[in-house]
Amino acid sequence: MSIRAVILDYGEVISKPANAAVHREMLEIAAMPEALFDKHYWDLRLEFDAGLLDSRAYFQKIAQLERKNFTSAQLEQLTECDARMWMDVNESMLAWTEDLKRAGLLTAVLSNIGDGVLDAMRRGFPWLAQFDKRIWSCEIGIVKPNAAIYLHAVDELGVRPDEALFIDNLAPNVAGAEAAGLHGIVFEDVEQFSRELVRRGFDLPLPCNEVPS
Repeated sequence: MSIRAVILDYGEVISKPANAAVHREMLEIAAMPEALFDKHYWDLRLEFDAGLLDSRAYFQKIAQLERKNFTSAQLEQLTECDARMWMDVNESMLAWTEDLKRAGLLTAVLSNIGDGVLDAMRRGFPWLAQFDKRIWSCEIGIVKPNAAIYLHAVDELGVRPDEALFIDNLAPNVAGAEAAGLHGIVFEDVEQFSRELVRRGFDLPLPCNEVPS
């Protein structure tokens, strides 16, 4: 199967899952039960990722849903924790994107992401420059699984939808890409992903589960 471009989600594909220790820090700062905080965190996340709320407004809206008001210091701490919670990188998948580039493929990162996490990534991840395109929902005002965001990505890369493979940890986002004409794979872990590449007949390098330090 001829693929010219690979488009990867950031969270839980290039990154590891949310850091549990930092998540606990957020709960302490917010002084909310985990179930309540997490519900509001995810219920409002697409609004945040679409750029309709900045980090401070996002966390203050979480507080207001519980008839609370976070101080300026709390808002700053929650923004910092939210970024740090997503900074653990899956080195195997990052190395795989380098293999793709060496094999002559185009690469892009396409993420639903808010301003605070994105700012931290830009400060801390010089490797972002290795991607041919970097597409962030908060900057274009479109979130997955809206078909427009995938079509924007392939247009930026200069390929047809059927020449692109999209990888995401969330099935609805992959379904959205497939509805827009892209190929898609739901990512669970490196082993499952490698098996799926082979099963689907994609002529691409396979990621290694262990990256030398």
